[in-house]
Amino acid sequence: MLTAYYRSAEDKHRFVSHLFDHMASHYDRLDRILGLGRGAWYRGQALRRAGLRPQQRVLDVAVGTGLVAREAVGIVGESTLVVGVDPSPGMLHSAKVPPGVRLVQGRAEALPFRHGAFEFLSMGYALRHLSDLAAAFHEFHRVLTPAARLCLLEITLPHGRLAQALLKTYIRHVVPSVGRLCTRSGDTAQLWRYYWDTIATCVPAAYVLGTLHACGFERVRRIVHQGILSEYQACKRS
Repeated sequence: MLTAYYRSAEDKHRFVSHLFDHMASHYDRLDRILGLGRGAWYRGQALRRAGLRPQQRVLDVAVGTGLVAREAVGIVGESTLVVGVDPSPGMLHSAKVPPGVRLVQGRAEALPFRHGAFEFLSMGYALRHLSDLAAAFHEFHRVLTPAARLCLLEITLPHGRLAQALLKTYIRHVVPSVGRLCTRSGDTAQLWRYYWDTIATCVPAAYVLGTLHACGFERVRRIVHQGILSEYQACKRS
């Protein structure tokens, strides 16, 4: 619980929803700044590494403005195979996805879908915003078919104090400053301050991997790129 922002799980839900509703129209531009313009390429590569294949039915959790969903459509080859779910009405309203992608309001901890509806599940950089990892992972397991795969992308703390200090400076100071110039909005600082705080206090990778395994997933592993980009991969038992 980040008590500087909220005091309870319900407060957290309201705070996060309000924050992302408010910044939805600027989010894609800010993401390009954060990822130095390579975010789309990396997301597509991560989905392929996790095993996404043509013609698979995909659920993108915390779809936001559609950054991961758009890459998924390019891989599966048909937009109607991709569904996005997000708790933020503002994000869903601002989503830029190909016609045919279905967008649904809902939370990871209580997904509004039937059992075994999807063959692949993705989530991009929202793991640390979840209130209950076990509840969310049980829901992920429930809505997937046997042998389905998942890919959870996250920014995690690098090793070493210097690397952490550089990442903190970039996220809390450089990105907001550039963001203000690009969006002409002075409200980006709170988003990136919160963004950094959630990275700094995110549960350890070992806990994420252990919780996935405890919720019924197998072949659970974590791949790290550039010291900070974590890909959590797993497969539902067949």
